[in-house]
Amino acid sequence: MQTHMTQNASRIHSNEIAAYVGERVQVQGWVHTLRLLGGVNFLVLRDGRGTVQAVTEDEANLAPLVEPALQPETVITLEGVVVASDQAPGGFELHQPTIEVITPVTEPLPVLISKKEIKASLTNLLDHAVTVNRHPRRQAIFRLAAAAIGAFRAHLNQRGFIEIQTPKIVASATEGGANVFAIDYFGRPAYLAQSPQFYKQIMVGVFESVYEVGPVFRAEPHDTARHINEYVSLDVEFGFIRDHFTVMAVLRDVLTAIFSAMEETCAGELAMLNAHMPVLPDTVPMIDFTAAQALILERHGVDVRGEPDLSPQDERWLGEWASAKYGSDFLFVVGYPMSKRPFYTHPDPERPLYSNSFDLLFGGVELVTGGQRLHRYADYLAALKRADMPVEPFASYLEAFRYGMPPHGGFAIGLERLLMQLLGGTNLRLTTLFPRDMGRLTP
Repeated sequence: MQTHMTQNASRIHSNEIAAYVGERVQVQGWVHTLRLLGGVNFLVLRDGRGTVQAVTEDEANLAPLVEPALQPETVITLEGVVVASDQAPGGFELHQPTIEVITPVTEPLPVLISKKEIKASLTNLLDHAVTVNRHPRRQAIFRLAAAAIGAFRAHLNQRGFIEIQTPKIVASATEGGANVFAIDYFGRPAYLAQSPQFYKQIMVGVFESVYEVGPVFRAEPHDTARHINEYVSLDVEFGFIRDHFTVMAVLRDVLTAIFSAMEETCAGELAMLNAHMPVLPDTVPMIDFTAAQALILERHGVDVRGEPDLSPQDERWLGEWASAKYGSDFLFVVGYPMSKRPFYTHPDPERPLYSNSFDLLFGGVELVTGGQRLHRYADYLAALKRADMPVEPFASYLEAFRYGMPPHGGFAIGLERLLMQLLGGTNLRLTTLFPRDMGRLTP
Protein backbone atom coordinates (compact mmCIF):
# COMPACT_ATOMS: atom_id res chain seq x y z
CA MET A 1 0.00 0.00 0.00
CA GLN A 2 1.17 3.51 -0.73
CA THR A 3 1.46 5.38 2.53
CA HIS A 4 3.69 8.35 1.73
CA MET A 5 1.57 11.02 3.32
CA THR A 6 2.91 14.58 3.43
CA GLN A 7 3.52 15.57 7.02
CA ASN A 8 2.40 19.19 6.62
CA ALA A 9 -0.71 18.58 4.47
CA SER A 10 -3.79 20.19 5.96
CA ARG A 11 -6.78 17.91 6.59
CA ILE A 12 -9.89 19.58 5.18
CA HIS A 13 -13.40 18.59 4.12
CA SER A 14 -14.57 18.24 0.56
CA ASN A 15 -16.64 21.44 0.67
CA GLU A 16 -13.61 23.51 1.68
CA ILE A 17 -11.19 22.84 -1.18
CA ALA A 18 -11.97 26.07 -3.06
CA ALA A 19 -10.02 27.96 -0.41
CA TYR A 20 -6.84 25.90 -1.00
CA VAL A 21 -6.09 26.23 -4.71
CA GLY A 22 -2.40 25.45 -5.33
CA GLU A 23 -1.94 23.82 -1.93
CA ARG A 24 -1.50 20.16 -1.08
CA VAL A 25 -4.30 19.07 1.19
CA GLN A 26 -5.57 15.95 2.88
CA VAL A 27 -9.16 14.70 2.82
CA GLN A 28 -10.56 11.60 4.47
CA GLY A 29 -13.66 9.67 3.61
CA TRP A 30 -15.11 6.83 1.57
CA VAL A 31 -14.30 5.73 -1.98
CA HIS A 32 -17.45 6.68 -3.85
CA THR A 33 -16.35 5.77 -7.38
CA LEU A 34 -13.13 4.67 -9.04
CA ARG A 35 -12.76 4.77 -12.85
CA LEU A 36 -9.58 3.43 -14.43
CA LEU A 37 -9.64 4.62 -18.02
CA GLY A 38 -6.00 4.10 -18.94
CA GLY A 39 -5.05 7.58 -20.07
CA VAL A 40 -6.84 9.46 -17.29
CA ASN A 41 -8.14 7.90 -14.05
CA PHE A 42 -10.73 9.32 -11.69
CA LEU A 43 -11.32 8.73 -8.00
CA VAL A 44 -14.27 10.34 -6.22
CA LEU A 45 -14.04 10.50 -2.45
CA ARG A 46 -17.12 11.19 -0.35
CA ASP A 47 -17.00 12.59 3.16
CA GLY A 48 -19.71 13.83 5.48
CA ARG A 49 -20.00 17.14 3.60
CA GLY A 50 -19.88 16.19 -0.04
CA THR A 51 -17.55 14.73 -2.67
CA VAL A 52 -14.20 15.61 -4.23
CA GLN A 53 -12.60 14.23 -7.37
CA ALA A 54 -8.97 13.23 -7.78
CA VAL A 55 -7.47 12.88 -11.27
CA THR A 56 -4.27 11.17 -12.32
CA GLU A 57 -2.68 9.88 -15.52
CA ASP A 58 -0.53 7.50 -13.49
CA GLU A 59 -2.51 4.45 -12.43
CA ALA A 60 0.22 3.67 -9.90
CA ASN A 61 -1.11 6.57 -7.79
CA LEU A 62 -4.23 4.46 -7.22
CA ALA A 63 -2.39 1.20 -6.53
CA PRO A 64 -3.56 0.93 -2.88
CA LEU A 65 -7.12 0.53 -4.19
CA VAL A 66 -6.29 -1.68 -7.14
CA GLU A 67 -3.85 -4.19 -5.65
CA PRO A 68 -5.77 -5.98 -4.20
CA ALA A 69 -9.02 -4.78 -5.78
CA LEU A 70 -10.94 -2.93 -3.06
CA GLN A 71 -14.61 -2.09 -3.23
CA PRO A 72 -16.44 1.24 -3.03
CA GLU A 73 -16.92 2.46 0.56
CA THR A 74 -13.31 1.65 1.42
CA VAL A 75 -12.23 4.34 3.90
CA ILE A 76 -9.12 6.25 2.85
CA THR A 77 -6.93 9.25 3.38
CA LEU A 78 -6.41 11.08 0.09
CA GLU A 79 -3.84 13.79 -0.51
CA GLY A 80 -3.48 15.99 -3.56
CA VAL A 81 -2.88 19.45 -4.93
CA VAL A 82 -6.05 21.51 -5.33
CA VAL A 83 -6.56 22.64 -8.93
CA ALA A 84 -9.37 24.73 -10.37
CA SER A 85 -11.02 22.97 -13.30
CA ASP A 86 -14.15 23.81 -15.26
CA GLN A 87 -14.69 20.11 -15.99
CA ALA A 88 -14.49 19.01 -12.36
CA PRO A 89 -17.63 18.58 -10.23
CA GLY A 90 -17.83 21.76 -8.19
CA GLY A 91 -15.05 23.39 -10.21
CA PHE A 92 -12.06 21.94 -8.30
CA GLU A 93 -10.19 18.66 -8.13
CA LEU A 94 -7.06 17.07 -6.69
CA HIS A 95 -3.95 16.30 -8.75
CA GLN A 96 -0.86 14.24 -7.85
CA PRO A 97 -2.87 12.05 -5.49
CA THR A 98 -1.51 9.72 -2.86
CA ILE A 99 -3.71 7.30 -0.96
CA GLU A 100 -3.63 5.53 2.38
CA VAL A 101 -6.22 2.85 3.08
CA ILE A 102 -7.76 3.14 6.55
CA THR A 103 -10.52 0.52 6.38
CA PRO A 104 -10.59 -1.78 3.35
CA VAL A 105 -13.90 -3.09 1.96
CA THR A 106 -13.57 -6.32 0.01
CA GLU A 107 -17.18 -7.30 -0.73
CA PRO A 108 -19.72 -5.46 -2.88
CA LEU A 109 -22.52 -3.49 -1.28
CA PRO A 110 -26.00 -5.05 -1.22
CA VAL A 111 -27.31 -1.91 -2.97
CA LEU A 112 -25.09 0.02 -5.37
CA ILE A 113 -24.76 3.65 -4.22
CA SER A 114 -22.00 4.89 -6.52
CA LYS A 115 -24.37 5.99 -9.30
CA LYS A 116 -26.14 9.34 -9.53
CA GLU A 117 -29.43 7.70 -8.64
CA ILE A 118 -30.06 4.51 -6.68
CA LYS A 119 -31.75 1.82 -8.73
CA ALA A 120 -33.40 -0.42 -6.15
CA SER A 121 -36.83 -1.35 -4.86
CA LEU A 122 -38.29 0.40 -1.84
CA THR A 123 -37.84 -2.78 0.20
CA ASN A 124 -34.15 -3.01 -0.65
CA LEU A 125 -33.64 0.68 0.03
CA LEU A 126 -35.15 0.33 3.49
CA ASP A 127 -33.58 -3.04 4.31
CA HIS A 128 -30.11 -1.64 3.62
CA ALA A 129 -30.64 1.94 4.83
CA VAL A 130 -27.48 1.80 6.95
CA THR A 131 -25.43 2.07 3.75
CA VAL A 132 -28.02 3.43 1.30
CA ASN A 133 -28.29 6.60 3.41
CA ARG A 134 -24.67 7.35 2.49
CA HIS A 135 -25.71 8.18 -1.07
CA PRO A 136 -25.46 11.94 -1.76
CA ARG A 137 -29.17 12.22 -2.61
CA ARG A 138 -30.12 10.44 0.61
CA GLN A 139 -27.69 12.67 2.52
CA ALA A 140 -29.35 15.69 0.96
CA ILE A 141 -32.78 14.74 2.28
CA PHE A 142 -31.55 14.54 5.84
CA ARG A 143 -29.51 17.72 5.54
CA LEU A 144 -32.80 19.41 4.67
CA ALA A 145 -34.33 17.77 7.74
CA ALA A 146 -31.53 19.16 9.90
CA ALA A 147 -31.98 22.62 8.36
CA ALA A 148 -35.71 22.49 9.09
CA ILE A 149 -35.14 21.56 12.72
CA GLY A 150 -32.44 24.20 13.13
CA ALA A 151 -34.63 26.93 11.65
CA PHE A 152 -37.62 25.82 13.72
CA ARG A 153 -35.53 26.14 16.88
CA ALA A 154 -33.85 29.40 15.88
CA HIS A 155 -37.10 31.15 14.96
CA LEU A 156 -38.90 30.15 18.14
CA ASN A 157 -35.89 30.94 20.32
CA GLN A 158 -35.88 34.41 18.79
CA ARG A 159 -39.53 34.79 19.77
CA GLY A 160 -38.77 33.89 23.38
CA PHE A 161 -39.99 30.28 23.31
CA ILE A 162 -38.32 27.72 25.58
CA GLU A 163 -37.37 24.27 24.30
CA ILE A 164 -38.60 21.40 26.48
CA GLN A 165 -38.17 17.62 26.51
CA THR A 166 -41.18 15.65 27.67
CA PRO A 167 -41.64 11.98 28.64
CA LYS A 168 -42.33 9.42 25.95
CA ILE A 169 -43.65 6.86 28.43
CA VAL A 170 -47.00 8.04 29.74
CA ALA A 171 -49.79 6.76 31.97
CA SER A 172 -52.70 7.57 29.66
CA ALA A 173 -53.39 8.01 25.98
CA THR A 174 -52.90 11.61 24.92
CA GLU A 175 -55.50 11.67 22.20
CA GLY A 176 -57.84 9.07 23.65
CA GLY A 177 -58.90 6.06 21.63
CA ALA A 178 -57.10 2.79 21.06
CA ASN A 179 -54.29 3.84 18.72
CA VAL A 180 -51.56 3.66 21.34
CA PHE A 181 -48.65 1.31 21.93
CA ALA A 182 -49.19 -0.30 25.31
CA ILE A 183 -46.10 -1.36 27.27
CA ASP A 184 -45.47 -3.18 30.53
CA TYR A 185 -43.98 -0.61 32.89
CA PHE A 186 -42.71 -2.68 35.81
CA GLY A 187 -46.00 -4.52 36.03
CA ARG A 188 -48.16 -1.48 35.40
CA PRO A 189 -49.79 -0.47 32.12
CA ALA A 190 -48.21 2.47 30.30
CA TYR A 191 -48.11 3.80 26.76
CA LEU A 192 -45.74 5.35 24.27
CA ALA A 193 -46.73 8.98 23.88
CA GLN A 194 -48.92 9.83 20.89
CA SER A 195 -47.74 13.43 21.23
CA PRO A 196 -46.30 15.76 23.90
CA GLN A 197 -49.69 17.49 24.00
CA PHE A 198 -50.46 17.25 27.72
CA TYR A 199 -46.96 18.22 28.78
CA LYS A 200 -46.56 21.12 26.42
CA GLN A 201 -49.89 22.52 27.65
CA ILE A 202 -48.75 22.08 31.25
CA MET A 203 -45.52 23.92 30.41
CA VAL A 204 -47.46 26.90 29.10
CA GLY A 205 -48.22 27.42 32.77
CA VAL A 206 -44.47 27.47 33.46
CA PHE A 207 -42.85 29.28 30.53
CA GLU A 208 -45.88 30.61 28.58
CA SER A 209 -44.33 29.69 25.20
CA VAL A 210 -42.69 26.32 24.57
CA TYR A 211 -41.67 23.95 21.79
CA GLU A 212 -40.28 20.46 21.42
CA VAL A 213 -38.58 18.39 18.73
CA GLY A 214 -39.05 14.71 19.39
CA PRO A 215 -40.52 11.34 18.39
CA VAL A 216 -44.19 10.47 18.68
CA PHE A 217 -45.81 7.07 18.33
CA ARG A 218 -49.10 6.17 16.68
CA ALA A 219 -50.36 2.58 16.76
CA GLU A 220 -52.57 3.15 13.75
CA PRO A 221 -52.80 0.02 11.56
CA HIS A 222 -52.20 2.00 8.38
CA ASP A 223 -50.19 0.53 5.54
CA THR A 224 -50.16 3.56 3.27
CA ALA A 225 -47.54 5.71 1.59
CA ARG A 226 -48.30 8.66 3.91
CA HIS A 227 -48.32 6.99 7.33
CA ILE A 228 -45.65 5.55 9.61
CA ASN A 229 -45.88 4.59 13.27
CA GLU A 230 -43.03 6.68 14.65
CA TYR A 231 -42.15 10.10 13.34
CA VAL A 232 -40.50 13.36 14.36
CA SER A 233 -42.92 16.01 15.53
CA LEU A 234 -42.13 19.73 15.70
CA ASP A 235 -44.49 20.84 18.47
CA VAL A 236 -45.40 24.35 19.58
CA GLU A 237 -47.67 25.60 22.37
CA PHE A 238 -48.10 29.12 23.71
CA GLY A 239 -50.39 31.18 25.89
CA PHE A 240 -52.34 34.43 25.90
CA ILE A 241 -53.73 33.91 22.42
CA ARG A 242 -56.92 35.41 21.04
CA ASP A 243 -58.02 32.22 19.31
CA HIS A 244 -56.78 29.69 16.76
CA PHE A 245 -56.07 32.43 14.22
CA THR A 246 -53.23 33.62 16.48
CA VAL A 247 -51.78 30.11 16.27
CA MET A 248 -52.14 30.02 12.49
CA ALA A 249 -50.17 33.26 12.16
CA VAL A 250 -47.26 31.86 14.19
CA LEU A 251 -47.32 28.65 12.14
CA ARG A 252 -47.05 30.61 8.93
CA ASP A 253 -44.02 32.50 10.30
CA VAL A 254 -42.36 29.25 11.40
CA LEU A 255 -42.75 27.69 7.96
CA THR A 256 -41.40 30.84 6.32
CA ALA A 257 -38.31 30.60 8.54
CA ILE A 258 -37.84 26.93 7.68
CA PHE A 259 -38.06 27.44 3.93
CA SER A 260 -35.82 30.51 4.06
CA ALA A 261 -33.16 28.58 5.96
CA MET A 262 -33.31 25.75 3.44
CA GLU A 263 -32.81 28.17 0.56
CA GLU A 264 -29.92 29.87 2.34
CA THR A 265 -28.01 26.83 3.60
CA CYS A 266 -29.08 23.93 1.37
CA ALA A 267 -29.07 25.31 -2.17
CA GLY A 268 -26.91 22.43 -3.37
CA GLU A 269 -29.14 19.83 -1.77
CA LEU A 270 -32.28 21.40 -3.22
CA ALA A 271 -30.73 21.42 -6.68
CA MET A 272 -29.57 17.81 -6.38
CA LEU A 273 -33.10 16.75 -5.44
CA ASN A 274 -34.75 18.95 -8.09
CA ALA A 275 -36.73 20.64 -5.32
CA HIS A 276 -38.32 24.05 -5.54
CA MET A 277 -39.49 26.19 -2.68
CA PRO A 278 -43.29 26.15 -2.37
CA VAL A 279 -45.46 29.23 -2.67
CA LEU A 280 -46.32 30.34 0.87
CA PRO A 281 -48.22 33.65 0.65
CA ASP A 282 -48.06 36.34 3.31
CA THR A 283 -51.73 35.56 3.88
CA VAL A 284 -52.39 31.86 3.51
CA PRO A 285 -55.83 31.20 1.98
CA MET A 286 -58.41 29.75 4.34
CA ILE A 287 -61.70 27.90 4.01
CA ASP A 288 -64.19 26.75 6.63
CA PHE A 289 -64.73 23.00 6.93
CA THR A 290 -68.41 23.15 5.94
CA ALA A 291 -67.63 25.49 3.04
CA ALA A 292 -64.93 23.06 1.91
CA GLN A 293 -67.45 20.22 1.80
CA ALA A 294 -69.89 22.38 -0.17
CA LEU A 295 -67.10 23.29 -2.61
CA ILE A 296 -66.29 19.62 -3.17
CA LEU A 297 -69.95 18.93 -3.95
CA GLU A 298 -70.13 21.90 -6.33
CA ARG A 299 -66.90 21.18 -8.21
CA HIS A 300 -66.73 17.39 -8.15
CA GLY A 301 -70.28 16.27 -7.56
CA VAL A 302 -69.30 14.29 -4.47
CA ASP A 303 -71.51 14.89 -1.45
CA VAL A 304 -69.33 14.67 1.66
CA ARG A 305 -71.57 16.90 3.77
CA GLY A 306 -72.16 15.38 7.17
CA GLU A 307 -68.80 13.58 7.17
CA PRO A 308 -66.78 14.59 10.27
CA ASP A 309 -63.45 14.71 8.46
CA LEU A 310 -61.86 15.19 5.05
CA SER A 311 -60.59 12.20 3.10
CA PRO A 312 -57.20 12.24 1.34
CA GLN A 313 -59.06 12.77 -1.95
CA ASP A 314 -60.97 15.71 -0.46
CA GLU A 315 -57.68 17.25 0.61
CA ARG A 316 -56.16 16.80 -2.85
CA TRP A 317 -59.15 18.53 -4.45
CA LEU A 318 -58.90 21.40 -1.99
CA GLY A 319 -55.16 21.71 -2.64
CA GLU A 320 -55.81 21.96 -6.38
CA TRP A 321 -58.46 24.60 -5.76
CA ALA A 322 -56.14 26.71 -3.57
CA SER A 323 -53.38 26.50 -6.16
CA ALA A 324 -55.67 27.51 -9.02
CA LYS A 325 -57.57 30.25 -7.19
CA TYR A 326 -54.84 31.75 -5.00
CA GLY A 327 -51.58 30.48 -6.48
CA SER A 328 -50.79 29.02 -3.06
CA ASP A 329 -49.34 25.62 -2.22
CA PHE A 330 -50.91 25.94 1.23
CA LEU A 331 -54.48 26.09 2.49
CA PHE A 332 -55.90 26.39 5.98
CA VAL A 333 -59.09 24.44 6.65
CA VAL A 334 -60.70 25.72 9.85
CA GLY A 335 -63.65 24.81 12.02
CA TYR A 336 -63.55 21.02 12.06
CA PRO A 337 -66.41 19.29 13.90
CA MET A 338 -65.79 18.82 17.60
CA SER A 339 -66.63 15.14 17.16
CA LYS A 340 -63.35 14.62 15.28
CA ARG A 341 -61.12 16.65 17.57
CA PRO A 342 -59.56 15.63 20.92
CA PHE A 343 -61.45 16.47 24.09
CA TYR A 344 -59.11 19.36 24.96
CA THR A 345 -60.03 21.29 21.79
CA HIS A 346 -61.77 24.64 22.31
CA PRO A 347 -65.19 24.88 20.61
CA ASP A 348 -66.18 27.80 18.45
CA PRO A 349 -68.16 30.03 20.86
CA GLU A 350 -70.67 30.84 18.12
CA ARG A 351 -70.95 27.25 16.82
CA PRO A 352 -70.38 24.83 19.72
CA LEU A 353 -70.51 21.76 17.48
CA TYR A 354 -67.49 23.07 15.57
CA SER A 355 -64.01 23.78 16.85
CA ASN A 356 -61.45 26.55 17.01
CA SER A 357 -59.03 24.26 15.21
CA PHE A 358 -57.41 23.91 11.81
CA ASP A 359 -55.47 21.70 9.46
CA LEU A 360 -52.88 23.14 7.12
CA LEU A 361 -52.75 21.41 3.75
CA PHE A 362 -49.49 21.46 1.81
CA GLY A 363 -49.87 20.41 -1.80
CA GLY A 364 -53.21 18.83 -0.98
CA VAL A 365 -51.89 16.75 1.93
CA GLU A 366 -52.48 17.44 5.61
CA LEU A 367 -49.23 18.72 7.08
CA VAL A 368 -50.20 20.39 10.36
CA THR A 369 -53.01 20.08 12.87
CA GLY A 370 -53.50 22.73 15.51
CA GLY A 371 -55.86 25.04 17.27
CA GLN A 372 -56.99 26.60 20.51
CA ARG A 373 -57.25 24.46 23.64
CA LEU A 374 -59.61 24.59 26.57
CA HIS A 375 -58.07 26.49 29.47
CA ARG A 376 -60.67 26.34 32.29
CA TYR A 377 -60.80 23.42 34.69
CA ALA A 378 -64.60 23.16 34.65
CA ASP A 379 -64.59 22.96 30.87
CA TYR A 380 -62.23 20.00 31.04
CA LEU A 381 -64.44 18.12 33.45
CA ALA A 382 -67.40 18.71 31.16
CA ALA A 383 -65.43 17.67 28.07
CA LEU A 384 -64.26 14.42 29.66
CA LYS A 385 -67.81 13.64 30.74
CA ARG A 386 -69.10 14.21 27.20
CA ALA A 387 -66.39 11.92 25.85
CA ASP A 388 -67.22 9.28 28.49
CA MET A 389 -63.62 9.37 29.69
CA PRO A 390 -62.62 9.02 33.36
CA VAL A 391 -61.04 11.94 35.18
CA GLU A 392 -58.57 9.98 37.31
CA PRO A 393 -55.99 9.11 34.61
CA PHE A 394 -55.73 12.82 33.76
CA ALA A 395 -55.38 14.10 37.34
CA SER A 396 -51.83 15.45 36.95
CA TYR A 397 -52.68 17.08 33.65
CA LEU A 398 -55.83 18.68 35.03
CA GLU A 399 -53.96 20.12 38.01
CA ALA A 400 -52.46 22.73 35.69
CA PHE A 401 -55.96 23.97 34.83
CA ARG A 402 -57.18 23.97 38.43
CA TYR A 403 -54.58 26.59 39.22
CA GLY A 404 -54.79 29.08 36.39
CA MET A 405 -54.03 28.66 32.70
CA PRO A 406 -54.32 31.37 30.04
CA PRO A 407 -56.05 30.92 26.71
CA HIS A 408 -53.53 28.95 24.70
CA GLY A 409 -53.03 26.87 21.61
CA GLY A 410 -50.47 25.24 19.40
CA PHE A 411 -49.66 22.98 16.52
CA ALA A 412 -47.48 20.09 15.42
CA ILE A 413 -45.59 19.71 12.13
CA GLY A 414 -44.65 16.23 10.96
CA LEU A 415 -41.05 16.57 9.82
CA GLU A 416 -41.02 13.62 7.44
CA ARG A 417 -44.27 14.65 5.80
CA LEU A 418 -42.97 18.20 5.36
CA LEU A 419 -39.98 16.79 3.48
CA MET A 420 -42.10 14.40 1.44
CA GLN A 421 -44.31 17.22 0.20
CA LEU A 422 -41.41 19.60 -0.39
CA LEU A 423 -39.60 17.02 -2.52
CA GLY A 424 -42.68 15.77 -4.33
CA GLY A 425 -42.15 12.33 -2.82
CA THR A 426 -44.51 9.41 -3.16
CA ASN A 427 -43.77 7.59 0.09
CA LEU A 428 -43.15 8.93 3.58
CA ARG A 429 -40.63 6.17 4.21
CA LEU A 430 -38.24 7.77 1.72
CA THR A 431 -37.97 10.92 3.83
CA THR A 432 -37.63 8.97 7.09
CA LEU A 433 -34.18 8.03 8.34
CA PHE A 434 -35.09 4.56 9.65
CA PRO A 435 -38.85 4.10 9.21
CA ARG A 436 -41.07 2.19 11.59
CA ASP A 437 -44.30 0.86 10.15
CA MET A 438 -46.53 -2.16 10.68
CA GLY A 439 -43.95 -4.56 9.28
CA ARG A 440 -40.61 -2.90 9.95
CA LEU A 441 -38.52 -2.82 13.13
CA THR A 442 -35.06 -2.92 11.51
CA PRO A 443 -32.67 -1.47 10.70
